[in-house]
Formats: sequence, structure tokens, C-alpha cells
Amino acid sequence: MQTLAPASRADQTRALGLSTIAFTACFAVWTIFSIIGVAIKDELGLNDTQFGLLVATPVLTGSLVRIFLGVWTERYGGRIVYSAQMLLTALATWALTLADSYPMYLLAALGVGLAGGSFIIGVAYVSRWYDMSQQGTALGIFGAGNVGAAVTKFLAPFVMVAFGWHGVAYVWAAGLALMGVAFFLFAKDDPQLIERRRTGVRAPSFAEQFAPLKNLQVWRFSLYYFFVFGAFVALALWLPHYLINVYEVDVRTAGMAAASFSLSASLFRAYGGHLSDKFGARSVMYWTFGFALVFLFMLSYPPTAYTIQTKEGPVAFATSMSLWPFIIILFALGFFMSLGKAAVFKHIPVYYPSHVGAVGGLVGMIGGLGGFVLPIAFGALLDLTGIYTSCFALLFVIVAVSLAWMHLSVRSMERKAHGRALDRLPALPEMQEIHDPERTVMPRVLDDWRPEDPQFWAEKGRAIARRNLWISIPALLLAFAVWMVWSMVVARLPAIGFAFTPDQLFWLAALPSLSGATLRIFYSFVVPIFGGRLWTTLSTASLLLPAIGIGYAVQNPDTPYFIFLTLALLCGLGGANFASSMANIGYFFPRAEKGHALALNAGLGNLGVSVMQFLVPVVITMGVFGAMGGAPQVLSDGGQLWIQNAGFIWVPFILAATVAAWLGMNDVADAKASFAQQSVIFSRAHNWVMCVLYIGTFGSFIGYSAGFPLLSRIAFPEVNALQYVFLGPLVGALSRAGTGWISDRFGGGRVTFWVFVGMIVSVLAVILALQAGSFAAFFMGFMALFFFTGVGNASTFQMIPVIMGREVPRLMPQLTAPERARQIAMESAGITAFSSAIGAYGGFFIPKAYGSSITMTGSPIGALWLFLGFYVICLGITWLAYTRRGGLLHDIERGRAIPGALAQPAQ
Repeated sequence: MQTLAPASRADQTRALGLSTIAFTACFAVWTIFSIIGVAIKDELGLNDTQFGLLVATPVLTGSLVRIFLGVWTERYGGRIVYSAQMLLTALATWALTLADSYPMYLLAALGVGLAGGSFIIGVAYVSRWYDMSQQGTALGIFGAGNVGAAVTKFLAPFVMVAFGWHGVAYVWAAGLALMGVAFFLFAKDDPQLIERRRTGVRAPSFAEQFAPLKNLQVWRFSLYYFFVFGAFVALALWLPHYLINVYEVDVRTAGMAAASFSLSASLFRAYGGHLSDKFGARSVMYWTFGFALVFLFMLSYPPTAYTIQTKEGPVAFATSMSLWPFIIILFALGFFMSLGKAAVFKHIPVYYPSHVGAVGGLVGMIGGLGGFVLPIAFGALLDLTGIYTSCFALLFVIVAVSLAWMHLSVRSMERKAHGRALDRLPALPEMQEIHDPERTVMPRVLDDWRPEDPQFWAEKGRAIARRNLWISIPALLLAFAVWMVWSMVVARLPAIGFAFTPDQLFWLAALPSLSGATLRIFYSFVVPIFGGRLWTTLSTASLLLPAIGIGYAVQNPDTPYFIFLTLALLCGLGGANFASSMANIGYFFPRAEKGHALALNAGLGNLGVSVMQFLVPVVITMGVFGAMGGAPQVLSDGGQLWIQNAGFIWVPFILAATVAAWLGMNDVADAKASFAQQSVIFSRAHNWVMCVLYIGTFGSFIGYSAGFPLLSRIAFPEVNALQYVFLGPLVGALSRAGTGWISDRFGGGRVTFWVFVGMIVSVLAVILALQAGSFAAFFMGFMALFFFTGVGNASTFQMIPVIMGREVPRLMPQLTAPERARQIAMESAGITAFSSAIGAYGGFFIPKAYGSSITMTGSPIGALWLFLGFYVICLGITWLAYTRRGGLLHDIERGRAIPGALAQPAQ
């Protein structure tokens, strides 16, 4: 940012020099636990979890406070905020020596964490002294204060040996306090703050400073910094432990080796700023991510023994990395990470010159959180796999995602500037002579989309809409399969050696629905923001995380319950996909066909539950993937199961669906809308009414799907129910896909009314069957329940566009016909997606209700009576709001009235 009055070279040097020294001191204090933490652990007798929390607490608080310190620096100036921050941190560091219990150490560690907030104060302060052409170099020099981590690792071990860890705390606290006083006495207020005081201009409000945070670009920068800075902090904390355990060196050698990484990842930050000024920050980021991928691949490759069969017999050899090559590669990795740190913060004052504090605070916070989250993830991966190099494999994945996102963003920008020219180029240079752009190019963004126009729909629209639908269906089917696969895995865990209680098992069965429902709330709004094609691709690819994680976790009976809880939550990614998928497909079809299209997408997508419950019991009985899939689990009766196949079996299909979505789907230009525009649905009363009804239909379907296998096994242990349970979700999915036309013809309100009547009768049948101990009657009652939930899933979604077609013209009469049609489409898609999110909570509450009922009464019947009462309420709401004479849909569904939007001619 160009300052209002150019500062003198002396003032610039003063501001930069003081800020860099202060940041070095703060960073030395922020990483103090990497050395003294070992002594505190021995002194208190802490276990590894308690030690990890103590070491991570300063990193967490130092990250979280960055966004607030950045904003305060914008408002009050760096001189005041920096000085106060250092004095408070020094006081907290000294207070460490007074602590006499673990909670007191944690409290003091919260204060020590303030040291981590110093970075954003310095960025906001220093950037105001330099113009845009010099900011990269200046901020790079300032950022080299990361070398404070190396200072701690070099000096603290020797101070601790001589004076104990209390001596380290005293010296570091005194040094930081002196630095805080010196900064207050010798630093000057920045030119912009002086000018603002002189002219009486008010400081920007918090809302104004936080406004840029809605930009996706800011979060992309945050991911970059999550690696280049967050991974730096994480490795600075993790490497001593890694070196001691892998290479069996002492603490001083480990500290020196880890310090070499901290040194390279800090000192060269100044050079990174210079390179960013000279060649551009984007080029430096490409260098950073490219070389990091190479180095992390080398570091992540574990020591491995090979045996190759040759004509002369077996030849055995092994690969491993010794200590010195490890240190050299780590030093090189740190060098490029330091360049990347400078490049990220070169972007911020260029793109957001008036919001450096807020934007830099958020980016710094996310980066700092990497230093908190990644060590925990390193430990979890080590526990899960037993492979020390798994920490570098995780970083490899993060870098790959960051590089891909950056490159796709750059390509998107280029396409916006040269879209037509790029579209006319062939995929490969060798195809130049045979390339026909008019025939081979598929437009990814549909700028002209008029599904209500009969001619457009017949000539062009129907084919495009159906292609997107038939790509969406298998992606959604896989999402449901991964979402509900946990119910099958949980039912088998006791048989393969996992000693979890029934309540723990019900928690595992319920958590995917809880996380899936919660994530659906966010997924409800992403399609108009990101586009259906991109989001379908990303959300489908995300299913690889739980699928692969399940495959590894179930192979080790010592896998902690916490890991299974995490995987259960990750399975919710599959459930979340439904909200975005339905919102996306809703944009492609005209109202007359929307009910049937959504029923096909949802119904055949729901079929994933049944496919999973049919396929998983088969694939877990055989070694489908051979040695690659791992060894089988031995049962108590001597049999064998490959439970890992329950996760691994979906991986190739997920990869294929991801590629198909990226290559074959489209975005609808008219579907673009901000969250603020979509949030109007929260003021629509019918949004909340439909949420309640959808809990009754889809919530029941997904809840019964999740709880049916475990409930059947508990209620009828003498019956091998797992070979039949897939029939319930199959009936529900097929009834949803096959009955959408009924709602289109007779009206969703009337169909929904009779659905709840059928569900009430079916629940009564299940209760009587349980009391009589009849599995056949129990099973038939549930089949009826699944059938009615499927019909209700289709009918409730058919109601939404009809309701909004009636309500939008009444609530927004000022809209023109095209604006009204777009508003109805947007609100209908938003309510469809949001109600699907709320409805999915049934998948959590139904299994938990079973578990609670069994715990309190010894039987699930109490939970079923609760469900029946809820269906009675839904029946009453449907009649009162929609189907009674005078209800909103009564005349429409009987052909006596047409919603205002439907009466408009096609535009």
C-alpha cells in the first residue's frame, strides 16, 4: 500500500528493525515448550495426551488471537498493540514458574500463546511504512523473525541443563519484557495512523475490516499459509520427538538438527520477499509447492524391504534414509517453505491494501491453527499406521491440494479473460489438424438456460439436463453408500476384537448422520457460490477420506475409539452431498418435470444405502484386493473377514465419479447467488414447516437405515438379519424414485398427508411385532415404513417449488417475470437443500433414541412410541397448512388455481 506521505528511509529502517527483533523474541517464547515441555512432562508425570495438549495450547491461542490483534493494530496502531502484547506475554511466561498443577500450567500456556499473535501486528505495522514495490522484501525481512524458533532450540537446551527449565522461563520472560519496553520507547506511529488522527477520520469499523473475509480467495491464501507456516510450526514441535525415536539421538542433537530446519524455514523468508517483488508472488508459490512435493515424497517414503524374483533366485534389498540425508532434505524443504511464507503475505497488501489487519489476521490464524492441528494429526496417524513418515505423507497431500487449487484458480482467471480463445484449442497439440471446436467443445457454464421455454427445452435443454442428472445420480449413490457404510462396519466390530459397549456402538452408528446433517446446512448454500460442477467434483472426491480411513482403521484392534469417532464424523461428508446435489439438479429442470427429476436423483442416490448393505457383506468375506488390501481379521470361530473392504471397495468408483463430474457436468450462470441473497429463505415460514415434514420423511428413512441392522441384531439375536437389512433402504429408495410422478400428478401435499397416515399404522405394527416377538411381522412393518418414507421424500420435495411459486409473487410483487422466475428457482433450491439438512438429523436421533430407550427400559419400544407421536404432529401440520380447504395447496392441487409464477408465459 502506498502511504499518504512517503516515510523517510531512516523511519522505515527503524520500524522494520524493531519489528523484526520483536518478532524474533516473540517467536522464541512461542516455541519455548518444544524444549521445556519435556522437563515439565517428567516433573508432573503427564501422559502423552496431556503433554500434547500442553505443548499445543500456546500454538492454538497464538493462532486464534491473530485476527483480533490484526484488527486492533489497524485501529490503534502497531506501537501500542505490539508493546502491550509483549508485556502481557512476558508476564504469562514468568507465571509458568509459579504453576504447581496441570490446570495452572494450561492457564499460563494460554498467556504464552499471545506471543504467536505478534506476527500479524508486525505485518500490519510494517506494511504501512513501505510502498507496494517494496512490501514483499520488507515483509520477508520481518518474517525472518521466525528464526526465534531456532534460537530457542539452539540456546534453551544449554540454559535448561545449567539452570533448569525455570531458568529458561525467567530469561525468556525478562528478554521479552525488555523488548516490549524498548519498542514502546523507540518505535513510532505509522504514517497512516498519524494522518488519520490529523484529519479526524474515524477508524474503520469491525464490519468494514472483516468485509473481505467473504471472498473465497482469502480462504485459498489461508490454505497456502496452513502449509508454509502451519506445517513449519508443527514440524518445529514434532521433529525433536521424531529424531529421538527414529534416529535414536539425544535431546541436544535432536534440538540442533531440528533447529537447522527452523533456521532455513525462517532466514530465507527475506529472500522470498525479494523474489516475490522481482518475479511475482504467484511464481514463487509455484516453486514452493513444486519442490515441496518432491521433498515430501522423499521424506514420506518409509524404510522398506524388497524381494525381487529373478532367474537367479530372489534378490533382497532395502531402502531407508539415514540421518544426514534427512537433515539436508529437511533443510531444503525449509528453504522453500520460507519463500512461500513471504509470497503469501506479498499477496495480501496488494489485493487488500486497506484490510491488511483483518485479512492477514485470518490468514495468519489459519496458518497458526496448522501448528495446532497438524501435530495432533501426526500423532493420530502414527497411532493408526505405526509409520513415522506418515506425518510427511499428510503434508504431501496438503501441498498437492494447495497446488491444484492454485493452478485451477489461475486457469479459471485466464479462462475468464480468454475463454473463447482457449475453448477453441484442442486438448493435445497433435489434434490441431482434426480439431473441430464447434463440435467438440462442451460449454462448462450455461449462460443461456431457459428450461421453462418449450422450444429451448426440446431442442437443447433436455439433453444437457439429463446428462447432468445421470452423472449426479451415481455420485450421490456413492455418497449415500459411504455415509451409511458405518452402520455395517459397526455391527461387525465386536466380532473382530473391538471391545466397545452397546452405547459406544450406537454412538458410532449415529455420528455420521449427525455430522452429515450439520454439514448439509453449509452444503445447502455452496452450489450458487461455487457452481454445481466444481462442487460435485470436490464433494465426491472428499469421500476418499472416510473410505480409505475405514480400510486402515479396522485392521488393528488397538485402534483407539477416538479414531473411530473421527471416521464416523468423516462419513458424514457423504450425507452432506445430498443437499448440494439436490440444489444443483433443481436448477436444470422445468417445474413440470422437477418433481420427477429430483425423485430420480434422490431415490436412485438413496439406493446407495441398499447397494452398500448388499455389497459389503459379500466383499468382506473375500480378499478382493489381495495383499494390497491387508490381512484378514480372524473371528472367534476361526473364520476370516476382510472388514477393510467395506471402505476400500468404494475407492475406484469414487475416483471414476469424480472424473465424470469434472468432465461432464455444467454450471448454470443464473444459479449464481451469494449467501446473503440465499439467506432470504430463513425469513420464509414455509421453509421451517417443510423442515419439520422432511424430518418425518427423510429423517425417518436415513435414521431407520442407520439403526435397522443393529436394532435387528439386538431385538432378534437368533436371526441373521444382516442378510436382509438391505431390503429396507432398497424399498425406500425405489419408492422414492418411482413415485415422484404421483406427486406431480395429484399434488405433493395430498400424497404427504397419506404418507404420514401410513407411517403411523406401520409403527403400530412394528410395536406389536416386538411385543409378540415375531421377526416376520417386525420385518414387514419396517418394510412398510421404508416404503412410505420413500414416497414422502419425493412428495415433500415436490411441494417446495409449488409453495414458493405461490409465495414469492405475494411477498415480492415488485419483481418482473424473469426476476420472479429466478427468485422462485433460487429459493426453492435453497429450501430443498436446507430442509434436507435439517431432516437428516433424524439419522442421528433415531439410533440414539433406540440406545437411550434400551438403556432406560430394556426395550426400543419407548422410542417407537415417540416416533409415532411425532408422525401424528406432522400429519396435523400437513393438513392444517396445506391440504385442508383454505390451505395453501388445496386449490392448486385440485386444479382450481395456478401459482402466479406458473401463470407467466415463458420468457
